[in-house]
Amino acid sequence: MIRLFRAAGTAALSLMLGLPLLPQPLAAAADTSRAAPPSATHSTDGTHPKAAAPPRLPAPTGPYAVGRSALPLTDHGRRDPWVPTATSRELMVGLYYPARRGTGTPARYATVEESRYLIKAQGWENAITPEDLSATAVHSHTDARPASGRYPLLIVSPGFSAPGYSLTSLAEDLASRGYVVATVDHAYESTGTAFPGGRVLTCAACEQVYGTEDGFRRAAVGRGQDVSFVLDRLTGPGSAWRYSHLIDEKRIGMAGHSLGGASAVSAMARDHRIRAGVNMDGAFQDPVPAGGLGSRPFLMLGTDNEVHRPGGRDRTWDLAWSRLDGWKRWLTVAGADHLTFSDAPVIADALTPPSAPQQPPLSGQRSVTLTRTYVAAFFDQHLRHLPQRLLQGPTKDNPEVKFHSPAPASPAAG
Repeated sequence: MIRLFRAAGTAALSLMLGLPLLPQPLAAAADTSRAAPPSATHSTDGTHPKAAAPPRLPAPTGPYAVGRSALPLTDHGRRDPWVPTATSRELMVGLYYPARRGTGTPARYATVEESRYLIKAQGWENAITPEDLSATAVHSHTDARPASGRYPLLIVSPGFSAPGYSLTSLAEDLASRGYVVATVDHAYESTGTAFPGGRVLTCAACEQVYGTEDGFRRAAVGRGQDVSFVLDRLTGPGSAWRYSHLIDEKRIGMAGHSLGGASAVSAMARDHRIRAGVNMDGAFQDPVPAGGLGSRPFLMLGTDNEVHRPGGRDRTWDLAWSRLDGWKRWLTVAGADHLTFSDAPVIADALTPPSAPQQPPLSGQRSVTLTRTYVAAFFDQHLRHLPQRLLQGPTKDNPEVKFHSPAPASPAAG
Protein backbone atom coordinates (compact mmCIF):
# COMPACT_ATOMS: atom_id res chain seq x y z
CA MET A 1 0.00 0.00 0.00
CA ILE A 2 1.46 3.32 -1.09
CA ARG A 3 1.64 6.12 1.45
CA LEU A 4 2.00 9.78 0.65
CA PHE A 5 4.25 12.04 2.70
CA ARG A 6 4.46 15.78 3.10
CA ALA A 7 7.83 17.53 3.20
CA ALA A 8 8.74 19.44 6.35
CA GLY A 9 12.00 21.27 5.70
CA THR A 10 14.65 18.71 4.80
CA ALA A 11 12.79 15.97 6.67
CA ALA A 12 9.31 14.63 5.93
CA LEU A 13 6.20 14.28 7.98
CA SER A 14 4.13 11.17 7.49
CA LEU A 15 0.51 12.32 7.43
CA MET A 16 -2.13 10.59 9.48
CA LEU A 17 -4.31 10.48 6.40
CA GLY A 18 -1.45 9.85 3.97
CA LEU A 19 -3.35 7.23 1.99
CA PRO A 20 -2.94 5.88 -1.56
CA LEU A 21 -5.24 8.50 -2.99
CA LEU A 22 -3.70 8.67 -6.44
CA PRO A 23 -3.08 6.13 -9.19
CA GLN A 24 0.34 4.61 -8.66
CA PRO A 25 2.30 6.65 -11.25
CA LEU A 26 1.06 9.94 -9.80
CA ALA A 27 1.35 8.80 -6.20
CA ALA A 28 4.95 7.89 -6.85
CA ALA A 29 5.59 11.41 -8.07
CA ALA A 30 4.20 12.85 -4.85
CA ASP A 31 5.94 10.36 -2.56
CA THR A 32 9.29 12.09 -2.32
CA SER A 33 10.42 10.86 1.08
CA ARG A 34 9.73 8.05 3.52
CA ALA A 35 10.85 9.40 6.86
CA ALA A 36 9.37 8.06 10.09
CA PRO A 37 7.03 10.18 12.20
CA PRO A 38 8.88 12.62 14.48
CA SER A 39 10.13 10.86 17.58
CA ALA A 40 8.81 13.69 19.76
CA THR A 41 5.32 12.34 19.24
CA HIS A 42 6.26 9.22 21.18
CA SER A 43 5.56 8.96 24.90
CA THR A 44 8.43 9.02 27.36
CA ASP A 45 7.69 5.51 28.59
CA GLY A 46 7.36 4.05 25.10
CA THR A 47 3.94 2.57 25.73
CA HIS A 48 1.37 5.36 25.41
CA PRO A 49 1.86 7.60 22.37
CA LYS A 50 0.72 11.18 22.74
CA ALA A 51 0.32 13.85 20.09
CA ALA A 52 2.27 17.09 20.46
CA ALA A 53 -1.15 18.82 20.65
CA PRO A 54 -4.66 17.37 20.60
CA PRO A 55 -6.00 17.32 17.02
CA ARG A 56 -8.73 19.90 16.52
CA LEU A 57 -10.43 20.80 13.27
CA PRO A 58 -10.95 24.51 12.53
CA ALA A 59 -14.34 25.89 13.49
CA PRO A 60 -16.90 26.28 10.70
CA THR A 61 -17.33 29.80 9.36
CA GLY A 62 -21.05 29.96 8.55
CA PRO A 63 -23.96 31.23 10.67
CA TYR A 64 -25.53 27.83 11.38
CA ALA A 65 -24.73 25.19 13.95
CA VAL A 66 -24.07 21.80 12.34
CA GLY A 67 -26.08 18.65 12.87
CA ARG A 68 -24.81 15.21 11.93
CA SER A 69 -26.36 11.80 11.43
CA ALA A 70 -25.29 8.47 9.93
CA LEU A 71 -27.33 6.65 7.32
CA PRO A 72 -26.44 3.11 6.17
CA LEU A 73 -27.78 2.32 2.70
CA THR A 74 -27.94 -0.93 0.76
CA ASP A 75 -28.48 -1.13 -3.00
CA HIS A 76 -30.01 -4.57 -3.47
CA GLY A 77 -30.05 -4.05 -7.23
CA ARG A 78 -26.25 -4.09 -7.54
CA ARG A 79 -23.64 -6.61 -6.53
CA ASP A 80 -20.56 -5.29 -4.81
CA PRO A 81 -17.83 -4.86 -7.45
CA TRP A 82 -14.98 -5.90 -5.15
CA VAL A 83 -16.24 -8.76 -2.97
CA PRO A 84 -18.00 -11.58 -4.87
CA THR A 85 -19.70 -12.90 -1.74
CA ALA A 86 -21.34 -9.52 -1.08
CA THR A 87 -24.54 -9.73 -3.10
CA SER A 88 -25.53 -6.08 -2.50
CA ARG A 89 -23.70 -2.77 -2.62
CA GLU A 90 -23.45 -1.11 0.81
CA LEU A 91 -22.75 2.55 1.53
CA MET A 92 -22.38 4.52 4.73
CA VAL A 93 -23.54 8.11 4.37
CA GLY A 94 -22.64 10.85 6.84
CA LEU A 95 -25.15 13.72 6.75
CA TYR A 96 -24.23 17.23 7.88
CA TYR A 97 -26.96 19.87 7.95
CA PRO A 98 -27.83 23.34 9.25
CA ALA A 99 -29.03 22.91 12.82
CA ARG A 100 -30.35 24.78 15.82
CA ARG A 101 -27.75 25.73 18.37
CA GLY A 102 -27.77 23.96 21.70
CA THR A 103 -29.31 20.74 20.38
CA GLY A 104 -27.86 17.28 19.85
CA THR A 105 -24.78 15.72 21.41
CA PRO A 106 -21.14 16.38 20.40
CA ALA A 107 -20.09 14.14 17.52
CA ARG A 108 -16.86 12.16 17.31
CA TYR A 109 -14.42 12.39 14.44
CA ALA A 110 -14.55 8.63 13.85
CA THR A 111 -15.19 5.47 15.82
CA VAL A 112 -12.32 3.99 17.80
CA GLU A 113 -12.33 0.93 15.56
CA GLU A 114 -12.17 3.01 12.38
CA SER A 115 -9.29 4.96 13.90
CA ARG A 116 -7.50 1.75 14.84
CA TYR A 117 -7.64 0.46 11.27
CA LEU A 118 -6.37 3.75 9.87
CA ILE A 119 -3.48 3.92 12.34
CA LYS A 120 -2.50 0.33 11.58
CA ALA A 121 -2.60 0.91 7.84
CA GLN A 122 -0.26 3.87 8.22
CA GLY A 123 2.09 2.39 10.82
CA TRP A 124 1.30 5.08 13.37
CA GLU A 125 0.90 2.87 16.42
CA ASN A 126 3.64 4.82 18.21
CA ALA A 127 2.34 8.25 17.24
CA ILE A 128 -1.27 8.40 18.41
CA THR A 129 -3.82 6.08 19.99
CA PRO A 130 -7.10 5.13 18.31
CA GLU A 131 -8.90 6.79 21.19
CA ASP A 132 -7.08 10.09 20.63
CA LEU A 133 -7.65 10.08 16.88
CA SER A 134 -11.31 9.21 17.37
CA ALA A 135 -11.61 12.14 19.79
CA THR A 136 -10.24 14.71 17.33
CA ALA A 137 -12.34 17.78 18.11
CA VAL A 138 -15.09 18.44 15.59
CA HIS A 139 -17.90 20.99 15.59
CA SER A 140 -21.00 18.99 14.63
CA HIS A 141 -23.64 17.55 16.94
CA THR A 142 -25.28 14.17 16.48
CA ASP A 143 -29.02 14.30 15.86
CA ALA A 144 -29.24 18.04 16.42
CA ARG A 145 -32.59 19.59 15.57
CA PRO A 146 -32.51 20.96 12.01
CA ALA A 147 -32.85 24.63 11.22
CA SER A 148 -35.95 25.60 9.29
CA GLY A 149 -35.75 26.02 5.53
CA ARG A 150 -34.63 24.11 2.43
CA TYR A 151 -31.02 23.90 1.37
CA PRO A 152 -28.91 22.74 -1.58
CA LEU A 153 -27.57 19.18 -1.32
CA LEU A 154 -23.87 18.44 -1.84
CA ILE A 155 -22.53 14.90 -2.25
CA VAL A 156 -18.91 14.57 -1.10
CA SER A 157 -16.70 11.58 -1.96
CA PRO A 158 -13.25 10.93 -0.39
CA GLY A 159 -10.06 9.75 -2.04
CA PHE A 160 -9.52 6.09 -2.80
CA SER A 161 -8.77 4.14 0.40
CA ALA A 162 -9.60 7.25 2.46
CA PRO A 163 -12.56 7.25 4.85
CA GLY A 164 -15.38 9.72 4.44
CA TYR A 165 -14.40 11.44 7.69
CA SER A 166 -11.18 12.63 6.03
CA LEU A 167 -13.27 15.52 4.64
CA THR A 168 -15.00 16.47 7.89
CA SER A 169 -13.65 20.04 8.03
CA LEU A 170 -15.06 20.80 4.58
CA ALA A 171 -18.39 19.08 5.26
CA GLU A 172 -18.92 20.91 8.54
CA ASP A 173 -18.13 24.28 7.02
CA LEU A 174 -20.46 23.82 4.05
CA ALA A 175 -23.27 22.75 6.37
CA SER A 176 -22.67 25.83 8.55
CA ARG A 177 -23.09 27.98 5.43
CA GLY A 178 -26.49 26.49 4.63
CA TYR A 179 -25.94 23.25 2.70
CA VAL A 180 -26.96 19.68 3.40
CA VAL A 181 -23.78 17.64 2.88
CA ALA A 182 -23.68 13.89 2.36
CA THR A 183 -20.23 12.28 2.68
CA VAL A 184 -20.17 8.80 1.17
CA ASP A 185 -18.11 5.87 2.42
CA HIS A 186 -17.98 3.39 -0.45
CA ALA A 187 -17.85 -0.17 0.90
CA TYR A 188 -14.50 -1.97 0.70
CA GLU A 189 -12.73 1.18 -0.57
CA SER A 190 -11.29 2.62 2.67
CA THR A 191 -8.85 1.57 5.37
CA GLY A 192 -11.86 0.79 7.54
CA THR A 193 -15.48 1.96 7.68
CA ALA A 194 -17.92 0.98 10.42
CA PHE A 195 -21.19 -0.53 9.22
CA PRO A 196 -24.18 -1.81 11.22
CA GLY A 197 -23.73 -5.01 13.19
CA GLY A 198 -20.29 -4.11 14.49
CA ARG A 199 -18.66 -4.71 11.10
CA VAL A 200 -15.67 -2.72 9.86
CA LEU A 201 -15.24 -3.12 6.10
CA THR A 202 -11.66 -2.66 4.93
CA CYS A 203 -10.10 -1.99 1.53
CA ALA A 204 -10.72 -5.19 -0.41
CA ALA A 205 -10.61 -3.02 -3.54
CA CYS A 206 -7.01 -1.93 -2.99
CA GLU A 207 -5.43 -5.15 -4.22
CA GLN A 208 -7.71 -5.19 -7.25
CA VAL A 209 -7.22 -1.56 -8.30
CA TYR A 210 -3.50 -0.92 -8.06
CA GLY A 211 -1.50 -2.38 -10.89
CA THR A 212 -4.49 -3.00 -13.15
CA GLU A 213 -5.06 -1.09 -16.35
CA ASP A 214 -8.66 -0.12 -15.72
CA GLY A 215 -8.96 -0.47 -11.93
CA PHE A 216 -9.35 3.21 -11.17
CA ARG A 217 -11.76 3.76 -14.02
CA ARG A 218 -13.91 0.92 -12.67
CA ALA A 219 -13.78 2.52 -9.23
CA ALA A 220 -14.77 5.95 -10.57
CA VAL A 221 -17.67 4.57 -12.60
CA GLY A 222 -18.82 2.53 -9.60
CA ARG A 223 -18.75 5.60 -7.38
CA GLY A 224 -20.87 7.46 -9.91
CA GLN A 225 -23.45 4.69 -9.60
CA ASP A 226 -23.18 4.88 -5.81
CA VAL A 227 -23.94 8.59 -5.91
CA SER A 228 -27.02 8.13 -8.07
CA PHE A 229 -28.31 5.56 -5.60
CA VAL A 230 -27.65 7.92 -2.70
CA LEU A 231 -29.65 10.63 -4.48
CA ASP A 232 -32.49 8.17 -5.04
CA ARG A 233 -32.61 7.41 -1.32
CA LEU A 234 -32.23 11.00 -0.07
CA THR A 235 -34.82 12.61 -2.33
CA GLY A 236 -38.41 11.93 -3.25
CA PRO A 237 -41.35 10.73 -1.16
CA GLY A 238 -39.64 7.51 -0.06
CA SER A 239 -36.49 9.11 1.38
CA ALA A 240 -34.51 7.04 3.87
CA TRP A 241 -33.44 10.13 5.85
CA ARG A 242 -35.82 11.61 8.38
CA TYR A 243 -34.70 15.17 7.64
CA SER A 244 -35.02 14.92 3.86
CA HIS A 245 -37.45 17.86 3.90
CA LEU A 246 -34.34 20.06 4.27
CA ILE A 247 -33.17 19.18 0.75
CA ASP A 248 -33.93 21.35 -2.25
CA GLU A 249 -33.93 18.69 -4.96
CA LYS A 250 -33.41 21.25 -7.72
CA ARG A 251 -30.06 22.35 -6.30
CA ILE A 252 -27.67 19.39 -6.12
CA GLY A 253 -23.90 19.47 -6.49
CA MET A 254 -20.96 17.12 -5.96
CA ALA A 255 -17.39 17.57 -4.78
CA GLY A 256 -14.65 15.09 -4.03
CA HIS A 257 -10.98 14.64 -3.31
CA SER A 258 -8.66 12.59 -5.52
CA LEU A 259 -10.66 9.64 -6.90
CA GLY A 260 -13.71 11.14 -5.21
CA GLY A 261 -13.22 14.31 -7.26
CA ALA A 262 -12.77 12.38 -10.47
CA SER A 263 -15.97 10.52 -9.62
CA ALA A 264 -17.89 13.81 -9.77
CA VAL A 265 -17.53 13.64 -13.56
CA SER A 266 -18.58 9.98 -13.59
CA ALA A 267 -21.69 10.85 -11.62
CA MET A 268 -22.55 13.99 -13.59
CA ALA A 269 -22.14 12.23 -16.93
CA ARG A 270 -24.84 9.73 -15.99
CA ASP A 271 -27.07 11.73 -13.65
CA HIS A 272 -28.40 15.13 -14.70
CA ARG A 273 -29.75 15.85 -11.24
CA ILE A 274 -26.20 16.94 -10.31
CA ARG A 275 -25.94 20.51 -11.51
CA ALA A 276 -22.35 21.43 -10.58
CA GLY A 277 -19.14 19.57 -9.73
CA VAL A 278 -15.71 20.00 -8.12
CA ASN A 279 -12.63 17.82 -8.51
CA MET A 280 -9.97 18.43 -5.85
CA ASP A 281 -6.67 17.10 -7.20
CA GLY A 282 -7.93 13.83 -8.69
CA ALA A 283 -6.88 12.32 -12.01
CA PHE A 284 -9.93 11.99 -14.31
CA GLN A 285 -9.83 8.20 -14.53
CA ASP A 286 -13.25 8.15 -16.19
CA PRO A 287 -12.82 10.95 -18.76
CA VAL A 288 -15.19 13.82 -19.31
CA PRO A 289 -17.41 12.71 -22.21
CA ALA A 290 -16.43 14.05 -25.62
CA GLY A 291 -19.70 15.97 -25.73
CA GLY A 292 -19.14 17.62 -22.37
CA LEU A 293 -21.46 17.73 -19.37
CA GLY A 294 -24.45 19.48 -20.83
CA SER A 295 -23.05 22.96 -20.12
CA ARG A 296 -23.00 22.33 -16.37
CA PRO A 297 -20.30 24.19 -14.37
CA PHE A 298 -17.19 22.46 -13.10
CA LEU A 299 -14.24 23.50 -10.90
CA MET A 300 -10.81 21.88 -11.14
CA LEU A 301 -8.86 22.68 -7.94
CA GLY A 302 -5.41 21.16 -7.61
CA THR A 303 -1.78 21.40 -6.63
CA ASP A 304 0.45 23.92 -8.36
CA ASN A 305 3.18 21.52 -9.37
CA GLU A 306 4.33 19.47 -12.34
CA VAL A 307 1.29 17.22 -12.05
CA HIS A 308 -1.74 19.51 -12.26
CA ARG A 309 -0.59 22.61 -14.05
CA PRO A 310 -1.61 22.87 -17.72
CA GLY A 311 0.60 20.50 -19.68
CA GLY A 312 1.50 18.65 -16.49
CA ARG A 313 2.15 14.98 -15.96
CA ASP A 314 -1.51 14.24 -15.36
CA ARG A 315 -2.74 14.86 -18.89
CA THR A 316 -6.29 13.92 -17.92
CA TRP A 317 -6.71 17.49 -16.64
CA ASP A 318 -5.84 18.97 -20.04
CA LEU A 319 -8.30 16.60 -21.71
CA ALA A 320 -11.01 17.41 -19.18
CA TRP A 321 -10.50 21.14 -19.68
CA SER A 322 -10.86 20.80 -23.46
CA ARG A 323 -14.13 18.89 -23.08
CA LEU A 324 -15.86 20.81 -20.32
CA ASP A 325 -18.52 22.81 -22.12
CA GLY A 326 -20.00 25.00 -19.39
CA TRP A 327 -18.66 27.55 -16.92
CA LYS A 328 -15.28 26.23 -15.77
CA ARG A 329 -12.22 27.18 -13.77
CA TRP A 330 -8.81 25.56 -13.46
CA LEU A 331 -7.20 26.66 -10.20
CA THR A 332 -3.96 25.51 -8.60
CA VAL A 333 -2.68 26.27 -5.11
CA ALA A 334 0.99 27.12 -4.59
CA GLY A 335 2.55 25.25 -1.67
CA ALA A 336 -0.17 22.59 -1.69
CA ASP A 337 0.34 18.85 -1.85
CA HIS A 338 -2.15 16.15 -2.72
CA LEU A 339 -3.60 16.00 0.78
CA THR A 340 -4.01 19.76 1.23
CA PHE A 341 -7.70 19.44 0.35
CA SER A 342 -8.48 16.97 3.17
CA ASP A 343 -8.21 17.06 6.98
CA ALA A 344 -4.69 15.63 6.79
CA PRO A 345 -2.68 18.90 7.16
CA VAL A 346 -4.58 19.90 10.30
CA ILE A 347 -3.95 16.54 11.96
CA ALA A 348 -0.32 16.57 10.85
CA ASP A 349 0.20 20.01 12.41
CA ALA A 350 -1.27 18.78 15.69
CA LEU A 351 1.09 15.80 15.73
CA THR A 352 4.19 17.84 14.92
CA PRO A 353 6.19 18.98 17.97
CA PRO A 354 7.39 22.61 18.10
CA SER A 355 10.98 21.43 17.74
CA ALA A 356 10.27 19.80 14.35
CA PRO A 357 11.93 21.19 11.19
CA GLN A 358 10.30 23.99 9.22
CA GLN A 359 6.72 23.25 8.22
CA PRO A 360 5.41 23.01 4.65
CA PRO A 361 4.46 26.28 2.93
CA LEU A 362 0.77 25.84 3.76
CA SER A 363 -0.24 25.26 7.37
CA GLY A 364 -3.19 23.06 8.19
CA GLN A 365 -5.28 26.12 8.97
CA ARG A 366 -4.42 27.81 5.67
CA SER A 367 -5.05 24.62 3.72
CA VAL A 368 -8.53 24.30 5.22
CA THR A 369 -9.29 27.99 4.70
CA LEU A 370 -8.43 27.95 0.99
CA THR A 371 -10.28 24.71 0.32
CA ARG A 372 -13.41 25.84 2.14
CA THR A 373 -13.36 29.31 0.58
CA TYR A 374 -13.15 28.28 -3.07
CA VAL A 375 -15.44 25.25 -2.87
CA ALA A 376 -18.11 27.29 -1.08
CA ALA A 377 -17.76 30.19 -3.54
CA PHE A 378 -18.24 27.81 -6.46
CA PHE A 379 -21.44 26.30 -5.08
CA ASP A 380 -22.75 29.67 -3.89
CA GLN A 381 -22.44 30.97 -7.43
CA HIS A 382 -23.87 27.97 -9.26
CA LEU A 383 -26.47 26.57 -6.87
CA ARG A 384 -27.50 29.81 -5.14
CA HIS A 385 -26.87 32.15 -8.08
CA LEU A 386 -24.80 34.53 -5.95
CA PRO A 387 -22.01 35.98 -8.14
CA GLN A 388 -18.58 35.51 -6.63
CA ARG A 389 -15.81 37.98 -7.45
CA LEU A 390 -13.43 35.47 -5.91
CA LEU A 391 -13.90 33.24 -8.96
CA GLN A 392 -13.17 35.96 -11.50
CA GLY A 393 -9.41 35.95 -11.07
CA PRO A 394 -6.46 36.15 -8.65
CA THR A 395 -6.87 38.13 -5.43
CA LYS A 396 -4.34 39.74 -3.11
CA ASP A 397 -5.92 37.96 -0.14
CA ASN A 398 -5.27 34.54 -1.66
CA PRO A 399 -1.96 34.86 -3.52
CA GLU A 400 -1.46 31.08 -3.44
CA VAL A 401 -4.35 30.49 -5.85
CA LYS A 402 -3.49 30.67 -9.54
CA PHE A 403 -5.99 30.79 -12.41
CA HIS A 404 -5.28 28.92 -15.64
CA SER A 405 -7.02 29.11 -19.00
CA PRO A 406 -5.01 27.05 -21.49
CA ALA A 407 -5.92 27.41 -25.13
CA PRO A 408 -7.19 24.30 -26.96
CA ALA A 409 -4.46 22.24 -28.54
CA SER A 410 -3.98 22.86 -32.24
CA PRO A 411 -5.13 19.98 -34.46
CA ALA A 412 -2.37 17.89 -35.94
CA ALA A 413 -1.44 18.74 -39.51
CA GLY A 414 -3.20 16.51 -42.01
